[in-house]
Amino acid sequence: MPRPRLSFSFAPAATLALVVGLIATTALFVSMRRLEHDKIELDFQQRAYVRILTIQQQVDQTIQVVKMINQVFTTFEPVSREQFRVFTLPLLQRHSYVQAFNFHRLVPEDQRISYEEGMRRLYPGYIMTELENGRPVPTKIAARHLVVDYIEPLTGNEAALGLDVTRNAHLSEAVQWATDTGQPTATSLLKLAQGGGATGFLVVMPVYRHGAALDSVEARREAVIGDTAAVFNAATLIDKILGENGMLNDASLDISVYANGEADDRHLAFRKLADPTESRQSPVAGIPNWLFHDRPDPIVHDFDVAGRPWKIVVSRSAQLFTKRHNGSLVTLIGGILVSFLIAAYVHALASRSRRVQGLVEQRTAELSLANAMLKEDIAARRRVEDALNLRQRAIEASANAIIITTAQSPHYPIQYVNPAFERITGYASSDVIGRSCSLLWADDHDQPAIQEIRAAVREKRESRFSLRNYDKNGRMFWSDVYLGPVRDDAGEINHFVVSLNDITATKRYEAELEFQANRDTLTGLANRNLLQDRLRQASAYAERYGHPVWVLFFNLDRFKFVNDTLGHHAGDQLLKAVAERLRGAVRETDTIARLSADEFVLVLPERTEEHLSAAVVQRIMDAVARPIVMESYEFVMNSSVGIAVCPADGRDAETLIKHAGIAMYRAKEIGRNNFQFYTPAMNERAMERLRIEGDLRNALERQEFVLHFQPQLNLKTGGLVGAEALIRWEHPMLGTVPPGRFIELAEEMGLIVPIGVWVLRTACMQGVAWQRAGLGDLRIAVNLSARQFYQQDLVATVRDILEETGLPPQLLELELTESMMMSDVEVAAAILRDLKDIGVHLSIDDFGTGYSSLSYLKRFPIDLLKIDQSFVRDITLDPDDAAIVLSIISLAHSLRLEVIAEGVETEAQLAYLQKHGCDYMQGYYFSRPLPAEEFLQRFSVSATEHKLITSEGDLPTAAIDG
Repeated sequence: MPRPRLSFSFAPAATLALVVGLIATTALFVSMRRLEHDKIELDFQQRAYVRILTIQQQVDQTIQVVKMINQVFTTFEPVSREQFRVFTLPLLQRHSYVQAFNFHRLVPEDQRISYEEGMRRLYPGYIMTELENGRPVPTKIAARHLVVDYIEPLTGNEAALGLDVTRNAHLSEAVQWATDTGQPTATSLLKLAQGGGATGFLVVMPVYRHGAALDSVEARREAVIGDTAAVFNAATLIDKILGENGMLNDASLDISVYANGEADDRHLAFRKLADPTESRQSPVAGIPNWLFHDRPDPIVHDFDVAGRPWKIVVSRSAQLFTKRHNGSLVTLIGGILVSFLIAAYVHALASRSRRVQGLVEQRTAELSLANAMLKEDIAARRRVEDALNLRQRAIEASANAIIITTAQSPHYPIQYVNPAFERITGYASSDVIGRSCSLLWADDHDQPAIQEIRAAVREKRESRFSLRNYDKNGRMFWSDVYLGPVRDDAGEINHFVVSLNDITATKRYEAELEFQANRDTLTGLANRNLLQDRLRQASAYAERYGHPVWVLFFNLDRFKFVNDTLGHHAGDQLLKAVAERLRGAVRETDTIARLSADEFVLVLPERTEEHLSAAVVQRIMDAVARPIVMESYEFVMNSSVGIAVCPADGRDAETLIKHAGIAMYRAKEIGRNNFQFYTPAMNERAMERLRIEGDLRNALERQEFVLHFQPQLNLKTGGLVGAEALIRWEHPMLGTVPPGRFIELAEEMGLIVPIGVWVLRTACMQGVAWQRAGLGDLRIAVNLSARQFYQQDLVATVRDILEETGLPPQLLELELTESMMMSDVEVAAAILRDLKDIGVHLSIDDFGTGYSSLSYLKRFPIDLLKIDQSFVRDITLDPDDAAIVLSIISLAHSLRLEVIAEGVETEAQLAYLQKHGCDYMQGYYFSRPLPAEEFLQRFSVSATEHKLITSEGDLPTAAIDG
């Protein structure tokens, strides 16, 4: 075997030596660079701070010059123009960077003319000016003017003489601050009137009247007569300070001076940029600036110029480190060369050792290869044996039944079954070996899957199907079957393998799901889904054969009472009993479905041998109405039934159910426990109810409700004592809707409480309005619904409305029914006591039609009984009604209660009530309910001044209802 040629590779030891050498070289280079950079940094800082201190000292000296000039004005009074010139001349020569010294004089407006005339004697044509858009214009009238009176040198500064700087915001601010503090103050940068509009600044110091008190800001403002100022061209100032001290010859430095505490170019007073030839390559991103470039951090220094913060920034351009230092570069290059030499030496030693080791490994590999090939052969045989054993164990452990048959037709005898087959079928292996798989089918050969089995083995293909099989004991079980052909080494099919998976539980679960999808879980009756399907079939049957189909919508009357009294468990038991009775009352071909809690639908197709009739419906109702005993209580469950006939009342399921439901609601409306056939008029009523229901939700918000008021009269005095508030609905399409058409609907929809609150508030407001209109103290009667009465905040609501409207409590009467209070006597008594504490009147409405219990009359704090109009209507014709009315009046008076009769429509009724001592009346005989405006017009004369009823029961002409 030829030796393999060794490819060149760098030895790990040589690589390690090279890496270590390069790391050491890099560390040494970095250390030296840091030392070099620190040296550059220190040198830069020394040069920068020398310039900073020079600028600061020279500026401070300039401020002192301003103080010296100001001291002249403080010492001498007055200072003449010649004295000012003589004193400032040597200062200007000594401080060449000062552009001018001047004196600003405060000139009041009333002295302006005389001042200008005096100046024109010295300077012909003189006039006070101010800058407008950078140009001098005559100064405008102002309370006072701050004028440049003295300025030296005058040559070159002629434009500033006579300049009024009052409107210069920067200068005025500085003058004001200096005046208030008495200290020199610098302005911010501004354009100078002289020097061609150059940028500069002024340092001002106030001049006060001699002998004036200066102990407060107000005193100093009162005593100021002007100020002395030094004018500086900012750039010239700094340039001369640095130039005179030889500090502008360093080309590597950038110097920026800002007349503000921020380094903002808007406040730049001076800038000296480094020589462009000094700039070098920018630093590389991600590498420290000092590693390859010398660029110290900028020096930023803040200092104060006459009370205003200034900032100096000194920086240096970046330079490649090789320009000034070669020591670190020599170290870097030398270290790299030494590192590579050491690595090359180590690599040579390693290569020699590797060649020797390669020869040894080559010989060892050849021997290992031969040994590995032998082991591979042994391992391959072992893997084959293990695979066979694994498959055998897998088949034995499989949860599915495995069957192996031969491919010999026609019986395809079984050769092998696994333990799962024995467990599932109950057949032992010895029972089935050599027999056909058809023994599992028993006598059930009419399965479509058996034909699929025969076709698959005949065509020698795989197949999957579900099949009913039977175990040794004859128990049927469902199985998911897979059939597949097995080929030999030559590719011929000589066996079939069959896998059986017991899916009986899955099939049972599917059946349960199907039942739940189509059946009511409580009663086992059809649910809405199955009902829809049955109705479609029945409708098709009716059209095909011409036989009608009746759809009965059953609703149990008072089922809610059972749920509320005995609980939902008893209600469920009752529903099950009703379902059984319905099953027993109809034919097996009829369909019974449960739609909701107490609603059932029956589908009754007519047969040729039996015709449907009302008697059939009555028979079903009678079956349901037989007494049922629940928890030792006997119940009779009457029902209301609506009937729709297919195809006359509809052809689709939804329409038939809807029409039968409409008929059922009609049966409830006319008294329950009856049946009604659907008519189109019922649908119109239902649609109207639906429309009213939709509009009722928005009626309160749209302010469609109004109140009418029916007068109440005192039968003894004939005077008007009050009015009952009756709600009306002014519907935009239907006109005036009476309460009977929407109050019950409002109860069902839960709107009765907000409507009741609105009625109470509106009625109280109307009572107050009538008082103010002169109708006197009329008592307003308002009806309370049962739901409103049991609201927890009823008492608080009544109290709040009385306070809000201002109606006295004794003028509000709340009308309650007997039935609402008897549902919970204790709670009702507590509510009535709380209402009575407020001071309102309480009355029992429709007395005599409900419980009429004497015991509650004693317990409840009632003021008034209201006799129902059903008794008053026939009071003169029916002795029983007359006796009842007489008993109520007598009972009320014995209990110290008052009585009012409603529904008085004839003179005879009125006379009878007067004769037997009834206290009050209301009814159409006197007046129908009136809108508030008409009520006011009708009774505008106070009821206390005119009798509306005579003692004989006659009505004046004015009281007759038109």
